[in-house]
Amino acid sequence: MKSKIKNFIKIAVTLGGLFYVFKKVPFTEVMSKWTINVLPYLGLILLLTTLLMILQANRWRGLLLNEGKKIPFKTFYSYIALGYFFNNILPSGFGGDAVKVMAFGKRFGNTVNSVAAVGISRIMGLLSMFLCFFIALPFAVEIPLHYTLTVSITAILSIATIIGGLFLDKLKIPLKFSFIGKLQNAFAIYRKEPKAFLYAALDSIWLQLITIVIHWAYLKAMGIDVSLPIITVFTTVMVTFTMLPISVNGIGIRETVQLSLYSGILNIDPSLVLASTLFSYLPLLYQALQGAITFLFLKTNKN
Repeated sequence: MKSKIKNFIKIAVTLGGLFYVFKKVPFTEVMSKWTINVLPYLGLILLLTTLLMILQANRWRGLLLNEGKKIPFKTFYSYIALGYFFNNILPSGFGGDAVKVMAFGKRFGNTVNSVAAVGISRIMGLLSMFLCFFIALPFAVEIPLHYTLTVSITAILSIATIIGGLFLDKLKIPLKFSFIGKLQNAFAIYRKEPKAFLYAALDSIWLQLITIVIHWAYLKAMGIDVSLPIITVFTTVMVTFTMLPISVNGIGIRETVQLSLYSGILNIDPSLVLASTLFSYLPLLYQALQGAITFLFLKTNKN
């Protein structure tokens, strides 16, 4: 019953957000902004999206240490794609991580270490995003205080999570929770592997910089010129709010926040802002398509 109520709330928030933005900006106005001029930017975005997935696969493989070296790189890329596929069909943006880790662990027998590696990767990605946010903040326009506070609180929680994970083995866990005990040891390994930890952090920073360029391309495709510091700050705010488990994969929240930032603060034409935001779903479909192919391949081989 609780699960049904949560899903109902998520659907209601998503539909409410979409109703709000499309009442404010008719979809016909948005469609008129999608012209043939967006194609060069779409090509750049898909290229950078592929590079993102390669870096994510490399980070995951590196965090698996010697076990990762025994597995072909293309396998990690395939499971990264699989995660994106399930992220887009499950009501939570984190569901894909669970699916890819369980599928990967079942195939290669290292579920616990994979959970630890993916968990570290997720938090490192967030920390890199927050680092870029605070570096760019002095060079961007002033944003409402509640946005900065939300990002700051989430950043503190992320730091606490990654530190807590590294020292999770210091907690006494009852023997009946054997998986958690194994997870403790898996996280603790990274205290003795600073080199792998550093490489993963560098991959995370590159991932964030490429993400900023991708968001720049979304805007440029619609003829919007905004400085990179502003894009960095606004993107971090948007991602932070879409992570809140109150909508279906952030849909409805993403569009509302983007309008409040780019139109509300910078006075940019709302139809252009919404057109660029909806344009950003294309690389998600591109990632999901690759994941669907991986899923069909794995299912066929299993049968």
